[in-house]
Order: sequence, then C-alpha cells, then structure tokens
Amino acid sequence: MALPQAKQTATEERLAVLSLPDAGCTRAAREDAIARVRQMGLPSRRDEYWKYTQPDTLVSADAAHAALFESDEPQMFDEFDRLKIVFVDGVFNPEESDDLTLEGVSIDRLEDICCKDIHWAKDLYGVLEANGQVPVQRPLAALNTAFASDGVAIHVTGKPSKPISLIYRHASEDSDAILHHVVRVETDAEVTILENGPAASRFNKCMEIDIADGGSLHHVRAQGRDHERRAATHMFTRLGANSVYKSFTLTMNGVLTRNEQVIELTGDDAVAHVAGACVGDGDFHHDDTVFVTHDAVGCESRQVFKKVLRNGATGVFQGKILVKEGAQKTDGYQISQSLLLDDDSQFLAKPELEIYADDVVCSHGSTSGALDETALFYLRSRGVPVKEATNLLTLSFLAEAVEEIEDESLAEAVVDRLEGWLSRRS
Repeated sequence: MALPQAKQTATEERLAVLSLPDAGCTRAAREDAIARVRQMGLPSRRDEYWKYTQPDTLVSADAAHAALFESDEPQMFDEFDRLKIVFVDGVFNPEESDDLTLEGVSIDRLEDICCKDIHWAKDLYGVLEANGQVPVQRPLAALNTAFASDGVAIHVTGKPSKPISLIYRHASEDSDAILHHVVRVETDAEVTILENGPAASRFNKCMEIDIADGGSLHHVRAQGRDHERRAATHMFTRLGANSVYKSFTLTMNGVLTRNEQVIELTGDDAVAHVAGACVGDGDFHHDDTVFVTHDAVGCESRQVFKKVLRNGATGVFQGKILVKEGAQKTDGYQISQSLLLDDDSQFLAKPELEIYADDVVCSHGSTSGALDETALFYLRSRGVPVKEATNLLTLSFLAEAVEEIEDESLAEAVVDRLEGWLSRRS
C-alpha cells in the first residue's frame, strides 16, 4: 500500500538531511532499514501507537532548539566505581572516557565495527530491531539502524567487576544525535549497564540486547536535567533459557520523551522485569510503550510504571503482554499508575493482554488519582509539614517501581535524585 502523500513527503524530507555512515559489516542492515523506513513512513498522530503522543518534533528535518541546562547538581552515578563511556552530542569523547578495557567484556565503537567486514556484532546489528517491527511498526528505530553514526558494541563473556556507564552530554543547543548500541551477553555471564544524561537537543537511541542461556543483564537509566530536550529511545531484548533482564528508567525534565521496550522471551524459565519512575512538571510529555512476547515455557515478566504529574504535565503508558501458543506456565504482570498533583495534568493508558495458552497467570491494571487525603491528614496530624508530607507520599507511590532495581546502592541513588527533584519543586 502506498503511503499517504503527507507522510511520504515528511519521510523524504527527514531522509534528505541524513547521510549514511561508512557502513562496513553493517551496510546490509542499514540499507534494509532505509527501505523499511520508506515503506512504513515516519510516525504521525494518525498511527495507532502514536495517538497519545505528537511525534512532529521527533521526525522533522531539523532538531528543535533546546537551551542547555546549567546545574551544580552532581551527575547521576558519579559516586560509583564504573567504566565510563562518554558521548557529547552523540559523538564519542575519548578524553572524558575511560580506557575501554575491563575483564570479562570487550567493547568496540560502532565506528570501528563499520571499518571491518567481519565482527560478532554483524549478526546482531539491526536484527532485533527488524524483528521488533512486527506486529507494531517502529519507524524511528529503523531510522536509527540506518543512520546511527556512533555507539558501542559490548560483548560480555564473564562477570565484569564494575558497571559499564554510558554517559550522554549535551553541549550544542541544536544537536541531533543518533546512537546505536549492541550488547551480547554470553552463557552464564552477567553485567550491569548504566545510562545517564540528556545527550542532545534531539536524541534517537537504539539498543539491541541478546542474552544467551543463563546470562543476566541489569540496566539502570536516568533521563533528566535538560528541560527542553526531546528523545525517542528503543530497547530490543531477546532472552534465552534461564536468563535474566531487568531494566529501570528514571525520567525527570524534558519536553518530550518516548521510551519503547520490546522484549522477547524465547528460552524456557527466562525472567524480564522492566520498570520506570517518572516525575513531570509543566510542559512535559512522557510516553512509555512496552511490548513483551512470551514464546517459551515457564517465563516471568513484570511491567511496573509509576508517573507523578503536575502543572499540566502529560503521562502515557502503552503496555502489552503477548503469550504465544505453547508458552505455558507464563507469569505476566503489568501495572501502570499515575499520581496527579493537580487538575491540569493527565495520564493516558492502554494496557493489553493477548493470550493463546491456557495455563498462565497474567494480570494488568492501571489507575490514576490524587494523593490519599487520609494518609496526608495522618501525617499532618503528627506535625509533618504539608510539603514534606506530600513528598513522603509521592516517594511511597514511586517505591514499587524503584524496588525493581536489584542493586540497593543504585536504588538509593535513584531515591536521592527523586528527593532532590521534589524538594526543589515543593
């Protein structure tokens, strides 16, 4: 079917300002992705999975201006011993980065991969993204596969002694960054990946994660600081038997953020948990879109998303659990909740279950409401000031999502950052 003229024109205008990087072993994947972008067209509000979020500024030919955010607040995760990989406006910065050497893992830049004809990432780059286009089209991810100019390939063969930290810095008010990372976790290997920073005025990031049997990946991400940034991120994850994937995202600030997670549980007894805590104020739009496919026996998935919104902020959650035929003993849980601190904010939710197996335990729920007046009165009656009481109840509301972080020290860092955000806006 031919694209509507308006969508075709918008797509070609976006493609016209992009250039294909030196491709090397990723050339075939990039050319395939360009063809898919042209076939799908870039998203518009008329598309089913974009009806709650206006994608115009994410697909326009030029990035919208975004003022740099100045703050004396320490960068997230600064207190942790980690291997730092720094990108400034989407470009790897070797001066600020650590040496990319760590036991149990090998790390290559995407630029280096593209100079080679043979590399392990060739069999992964663009593959999970392409698989994730069915049944829902994700053209911004295909655009990323085609035109990503930088990123890293992380091959985990053991258990590194410290996390790998991807740090994104924003230095130009009109920067337009496209980053693509690929991660392969081998059998019985385990790694923690941290991400933080605003990255650019407009940020398109894709991460493809392949976890072999018995492998584990823990992911903690903090999106914050810049008030005017716009971002679209995708994480595509495939899990083997007895593997574990746990991902948590903290989002603060930003005009528009769309985070998509596409997870395939393909091996028996795999576990996938994805969670998010979002706090938004004013001209703030935050969209979590999640698609989890159970295609094996005895797998467990959890989706836990909490959003705190005020002064006209908007939160969106679209989450689906698909249980394929034969995926017996599935345990799927999904909860999305919002705390609206005024009458001007809104939360839009679309939870879904699609089940083709008969021996499963699956549930989903979504709620939206104000602070519990009884609990607020209880705290006030014991001398707690109203602002402090409100902050305590807000942190309690977000706790279920934060508890999905397995490392207690990382969870404490997230709580500290939330407390700081709330105290500044009380």
